Amino acid sequence: MDAQKEIIKLRREIEKYAKLYYVYDNPAISDYEYDQLMQQLKAMEAEHPELITPDSPTQRVGGVALSQFEPVVHQVPLESLTDVFSYDELFAFGDRMDSMIAGAHDYSVEPKVDGLSMSLEYENGIFVRGATRGDGITGENVTENLRTVRSLPLRIENAPERLIVRGEVYMSKAVFEELNTQREINGEQLLANPRNAAAGSMRQLDPKVAASRKLDIIFFNMQFSSEHKYTTHTETLDAMRDMGFPVIPYMHYDNIHDCVERIEWLGENRGELPYEMDGAVIKINSLAQREALGSTAKAPRWAVAFKYPPERKESCVRDIVIQVGRTGVLTPKVIVDPIRLAGTTVSAATLHNQDNIDRLDLRIGDTVVLQKAGEIIPEVLSVNKEKRPEGTVPFLMPSVCPECGSPVIRDEDGAALRCTSPECPAQRLRNIAHFASREAMDIEGLGISVCESLINSGLVNSAADLYYLEPQSVAGLDRMGKKSAENLISAIEKSKEAGLARLVCAFGIRQVGQKAAKVLAAHFADLDSLIAADEDVLTGIPDIGAITASFITEWFANPQSMHLVGRLRDAGVSFASKEERKDNRFAGMTFVLTGTLQHYTRDEAAAIIESYGGKASSSVSKKTSFVLAGENAGSKLTKAEGLGIRIISEQEFDSMIS
Repeated sequence: MDAQKEIIKLRREIEKYAKLYYVYDNPAISDYEYDQLMQQLKAMEAEHPELITPDSPTQRVGGVALSQFEPVVHQVPLESLTDVFSYDELFAFGDRMDSMIAGAHDYSVEPKVDGLSMSLEYENGIFVRGATRGDGITGENVTENLRTVRSLPLRIENAPERLIVRGEVYMSKAVFEELNTQREINGEQLLANPRNAAAGSMRQLDPKVAASRKLDIIFFNMQFSSEHKYTTHTETLDAMRDMGFPVIPYMHYDNIHDCVERIEWLGENRGELPYEMDGAVIKINSLAQREALGSTAKAPRWAVAFKYPPERKESCVRDIVIQVGRTGVLTPKVIVDPIRLAGTTVSAATLHNQDNIDRLDLRIGDTVVLQKAGEIIPEVLSVNKEKRPEGTVPFLMPSVCPECGSPVIRDEDGAALRCTSPECPAQRLRNIAHFASREAMDIEGLGISVCESLINSGLVNSAADLYYLEPQSVAGLDRMGKKSAENLISAIEKSKEAGLARLVCAFGIRQVGQKAAKVLAAHFADLDSLIAADEDVLTGIPDIGAITASFITEWFANPQSMHLVGRLRDAGVSFASKEERKDNRFAGMTFVLTGTLQHYTRDEAAAIIESYGGKASSSVSKKTSFVLAGENAGSKLTKAEGLGIRIISEQEFDSMIS
C-alpha cells in the first residue's frame, strides 16, 4: 500500500473511532489504542508533508496564534429568536401561525443549548470556515479554534458541493466542573458558567488554548445547501445526521398544544442533559412556510424560544461547616436536607463569606430557598423567616482555622478569612498538587489523584516530602506499579532543576503566579537573594506592587515556610534563577507584539525583551514604548499609529538586540 492510501485509511479509521467516542458516546477502542493510531498518522504525515490536508485529524491541535479575528459577513443571517415565558404566550404564537399559514402546519421542538452560536461552511464535504454569530450579519472568523472541537466533523459524507450549517459550541457540564476543579487547585478565579467558559475559549487568539478546553458542538439548522432537495426542517436534521454531524435531538408535533408535552419534559430533565440549556425552541417545520412567513427586523416569525424560569426549592438548614481551600481561605458551606434540584440531588451550597451570611441573616435551623447558578452551582437565594424556629442564633465565622487551630485573618482587600499556616492539613492536598502542576514544578504524572494517594498513605505531608520518596514505597500504592513509580520518581528528580521562577510559583504565595515569579527570577540570582529582600527592594521591581511585596515577605517570615525551604535545599532542589538577564537596555520600556513574526514566536520575542529588562504587554496604551509589528498586524497597530507610538519591524528589533 502506498503512503497516500495508508494515510487516507488511517484518517478514516481515526474519524470513525472519534465519532463513536465524541458524538455517540460509545467508544470502540481504548484511549491508548486511539493515541497509537494518531501517533502513527502524525509520523506518516511528517514523512510526507505534501499529503497533509485540512480535514486530517492531526490538524485539530491548532495552528499559530492570531493577532485578531477577521470579520466574516454571513451568507445567511444568523437570526436570534423571540422569547416566550408562559404557555399563554406560546399559544398566542400558535394562533399567529394559524392566521398566517393557509392549510396544515406542524412543529419541531428542540432543546435550546446555552453556548456560542456558529456558522460553519463546507465545500465538497471539507470544513473550510467557521464564524461566530456576531450581530447576526457579521461575525468573527474562528476557523482555527473550531478545528480543535473534537465533535466537529472536518470532513462529511455524501455532502453537497457547498453547505452552510449552524451549530452551538458548548462546554459540557462535566468538563466545566473538571476545569473549575483544576482552577481551584491552581488558585485561579473560578469560571462563572459553562456558556461563558465556552465563549471565552472560542475567542482565544491561540488555538492551542481553545484545544485544551475540550469544547463540543451540536448542530441545529441547515443554513444553505447547493442541493435543494429538502422540504422540511426535520428532513435537513436527518440529512445532517447522515452526513456525520452531531445533531440536536428533536420531536415532531402536529399542533402547538401537543408541543407542551416535550417542553415540560425538557424542563424537568434539563439537569440530566450533558449541556446547559435555558429553554426549548419551537419551529415551524415546513421550509416553504418558513420562507413565506419571513422575519421581522430582529427575529424569524416562524420560531420562538420558550424560556424556563430557574428551578427553586426550599430546604431546611441542618448545619454550617467551614472548608479550608488551597490558599487558606475559609469558606462557609450550608448543609441542607437533600432535595432534587435541576436534575441532581443537592445537600449543600456555598455561602461565600461572613458578609453574605449577614446579608441573608441565615441561621442553623432556617428554611432557605435554593437554586442553581447557571444551572450548575447550588446557591442560597433567601431565607424564609416565617418558618424560622425559636431559639436560633446568628452564625459567626471562627477566629481560628478549624483544621489546624492557627489564627485566621481577614483580607484587607476583601471579605475572605484566611488561615495563616502554610502547612495547614486542609490545604495540603491542593498545595502539593499546585506545587507539582504544569505552571509550577511541572512534575509529570503527579496529578490530584496521585497526590491524594501519597497523602493518604502517609508518604507525603508537604511538598518537600516528594523529594524523599523511594520507588518501592510509591509502587505499593493503588494503581501505581513498579514502572509508574519509577517514572514518577524520575519526573520528581528532573523537577529539581526547574529553576527559581517555577519554584517561587510553586510556593503558592498570594498574588505570585507565573508572571510575577518570572519577574522575581529575572531580578534575583537565587532564592536566598529573594528571601533577603525587604518590601522596599521588592516594590522597586517593575510589576511588583506593595501588596504583593508584603505577601512575599510575610510568607518567607513564617517559620513553616522556611522549614519547607530548608528541606527543599537539603533534597538538592536548585534555587538558582534560569531567567537570563543579559543587560538592562530595555529597562523601563514596554513592548507590544502584534501580527505574525517570521523568526520568533510571541513567547520567544517576549522572553528576549524581558531578558534585556523590558516588559511585554498585551495592550497598547500611552505608556507603550514600541509596537513590534509582524505580518497581518491588526487593531493594535492602528491604535499605536493613532497614539503616535513608534512602530518597529522585526528587522529593527533584531538590530536593537544585536
